[in-house]
Amino acid sequence: MEWLNYHHLFYFWTVMREGSVTAASAKLSLAQSTVSAQLSKLEENLGAKLFKRVGRTLEPTDMGHLVFRYADEIFSLGREMMNSLKGRPVAGPLSLKVGIVDVVPKLVAKKLLDSTRTLPERVRLICHEGKNENLLAEMALHNLDVVLTDTPLPPGSRIKAYNHLLGECGVSFFGVERLAEPRRQGFPQSLDGALMLLPVAMSTLRGMLERWFEKIGVQPIIIGEFEDSALMKVFGQAGEGIFMAPSIIEKEVKMQYQVELVGRTKDVREKFYAISVERIIKHPAVAAISEAAHEKLFFACI
Repeated sequence: MEWLNYHHLFYFWTVMREGSVTAASAKLSLAQSTVSAQLSKLEENLGAKLFKRVGRTLEPTDMGHLVFRYADEIFSLGREMMNSLKGRPVAGPLSLKVGIVDVVPKLVAKKLLDSTRTLPERVRLICHEGKNENLLAEMALHNLDVVLTDTPLPPGSRIKAYNHLLGECGVSFFGVERLAEPRRQGFPQSLDGALMLLPVAMSTLRGMLERWFEKIGVQPIIIGEFEDSALMKVFGQAGEGIFMAPSIIEKEVKMQYQVELVGRTKDVREKFYAISVERIIKHPAVAAISEAAHEKLFFACI
């Protein structure tokens, strides 16, 4: 049987939580060389690199992230055991491990996850962001309970999982006042020649937008393409161009990014899905997300 040195694992867990070897060494009251040596021994024992050097800093590898998730659960159980032995309450929060595909707007994800706060028991959210295929692979390994995405699992997928449509809505266009004001009148034809920030070419939303632009006969000037919708909004906030977001977060976008509404359309509709390994949702937190999405969040968009 292969044995794991939990002292080494604890040093690694502390480095991940503190963000660096230097900070972890201070936390543990140990020399940096001691902590670094323990990390090397753990990597040797596991047969995998847990960190990679990027410039002058260390960043966790994919294996490092995986080991950290296990370590976090191991030491959480350890704390629970000690609390139990000392007669302290041990009832912990309900855990929800959720993957959020990077093209899903952060404000939409936040609205969906807010519904878990209505449950009678406290929910501990563990959120991971990444590409659709990577998150689905993690879910297939039972490292995630659900994946929030804008793209359904295609028929014939090798991953045995199920699509749960949460809802759909139109899109709204935003910009700083000097860009928004001239484009309000005559929307959407007024978008012809407008400086525009768009999702990357291979995204689902980009394809729908391009077909809509062609249908209404407009040709905006594309000055930026983004995988990360939050980064696109930051550029929009800086006045680089007009950008779009799901209409269900219109109020939040205007407030957070200090931009104005140009116009909205229901001819381009974004869909959002919860993908899980359950055909019938049983996880209480995932059920709460689905229920709130249908009854509140997307109800006005029907």
